[in-house]
Amino acid sequence: MLLGIQHSALVVSDLERSRRFYGEALGMEELERPKTFTFRGAWFRAGGQELHLLLAEDTTSPAGWKEPGRSALTGLAAHVALEVDDLDGARAKLERHGVGLFTGPLERGDGIVQFYVLDPDDHLIELFERTGDDQSGAAERAPVRG
Repeated sequence: MLLGIQHSALVVSDLERSRRFYGEALGMEELERPKTFTFRGAWFRAGGQELHLLLAEDTTSPAGWKEPGRSALTGLAAHVALEVDDLDGARAKLERHGVGLFTGPLERGDGIVQFYVLDPDDHLIELFERTGDDQSGAAERAPVRG
């Protein structure tokens, strides 16, 4: 079952300027990011929703994340994240509707498992489940370099 939109991710050109805008001007609460994320960014929360900022120079271009050798596995592209209570069930439902995985599933490093699909217009959509599992062996998420 879909629980809701948990976060959206925006690619920003100046992280500190954006951090001041969302944190100080808008008053959003800044959150800690998973230790496996070594690319530059900032996470904020307002109410029950989050906004994740990704520094542009650590990402690919809006179209470039689909280039060979680059993928959503790095988590460095603009996307919308939907929380589900059964990731395997969500995957099966998507497959019944002809939607295959773009990448994943993968451990995020903080007790969350996620995968990505593409919508009909190639927008990146993340689906994730909070498993609470020990993910101390999760892969590092690092910047994509040209």
